[in-house]
Amino acid sequence: MDTLLLARLQFATTTSIHFLFVVVTLGLVTLLVGLQTAWLLTGNPAWERLTRFWGQLYVINYVLGIATGIVMEFQFGLNWSGLSRYVGNVFGAPLAIETLVAFFLESTFLGMWIFGWHRLRRGVHLALLWGVALTAYASAFWIMVANSWLQNPVGYELRDGVAHLTDFTALLTNPSLGMAFGHVVAAALLTGGVLMAAVSAWHLIRRTPDFALFRTSLRIGLVTAAVAVTLVQGFGFAQFGPVAQVQPTKFGGGPEADALVAEWTARFGPGDYSPPVLSNVGLGFMILIGFTIGCVWLLLPLLWRDWVIRLRFPLWLILFALPLPFVAVILGWIAREVGRQPWVAYGLLPTGQAVSGVDAGMMLASLVGFSLLLGALAVTNWTLLARHAARGAADPALGRPPGGRDDDARPEPAFA
Repeated sequence: MDTLLLARLQFATTTSIHFLFVVVTLGLVTLLVGLQTAWLLTGNPAWERLTRFWGQLYVINYVLGIATGIVMEFQFGLNWSGLSRYVGNVFGAPLAIETLVAFFLESTFLGMWIFGWHRLRRGVHLALLWGVALTAYASAFWIMVANSWLQNPVGYELRDGVAHLTDFTALLTNPSLGMAFGHVVAAALLTGGVLMAAVSAWHLIRRTPDFALFRTSLRIGLVTAAVAVTLVQGFGFAQFGPVAQVQPTKFGGGPEADALVAEWTARFGPGDYSPPVLSNVGLGFMILIGFTIGCVWLLLPLLWRDWVIRLRFPLWLILFALPLPFVAVILGWIAREVGRQPWVAYGLLPTGQAVSGVDAGMMLASLVGFSLLLGALAVTNWTLLARHAARGAADPALGRPPGGRDDDARPEPAFA
């Protein structure tokens, strides 16, 4: 058994599953901010009901997503000691900021928001949710700063065989960062929008009593998905220029790539410095899915008519489209990460030198154990999401007034 292959499979498993939780969290919290802000501005209890319903799904995904993040950190420490030793002084800086500033604040704001229903003024309660959203975006930003440095190492110098940070500003102005961060945020919004639209479509197909509520959330989800998929395409194609500049071997050859390979051969010895074909395959299918989801623009005019919604056929299309953004984000991750191979830090640290000197049997055992654990967390997450989504928005547990059932629960909340 190849220890390096097992370590890479473990990295791919843990990070891809965790990433699925992240895009749902980032997408839903943005929609939640809009829903609760509408409730504060209008005073309409229907917006409160939607906030509670979607907030409940958000909290479930967030809590289990933390568990997947902890598993991911374990595999980093177990399998990639060479990465920590060689570039940890640079790579660890944005990760530390993400943990101390963004994640801790985000968790604190979220806890206060969850337990602040009916205890805090509405404006303060909404401000907490805005804090959750802003710190979530900050968390994603610092993660992308760290990842972009691996794609294009900048602002460092080598001393005694170890990379040391010399220019923190260079991390923030990395050509590999800006468009990639926009692409990830747009992909999260797309995922959240499609998820909201699909759950709403399922309730409308079943003719649940909350027709007005889910008609509204269906339209919100579709508009969000339509705008987001346009941004996804724009930021995605805009990355090709910077990628060709800083990673000429990633998606093709040419004189710059040949010169770079010759330099690497002189420094690190002969070898195959071309990325696996898998990265280009992932990129191609991701682009195909992006254009497919772009057809949501064709549905928007139709679904503003109640008689079209009652036909059910467009609703089934939306429901079947639910897996597409999740598949696309994994394919995008493959294109970005696998396309960097055979490097952990592009042109600086080969993957083979970053892996820990762990026995192959131990590596296999951790791969199986972590995969089973992550699989259980993912199944639990989707089971809980499906169960609570199926209960509808009549009386969500989140934000329920003290003393039991919401007295305002009605089959048809007042949406104009």
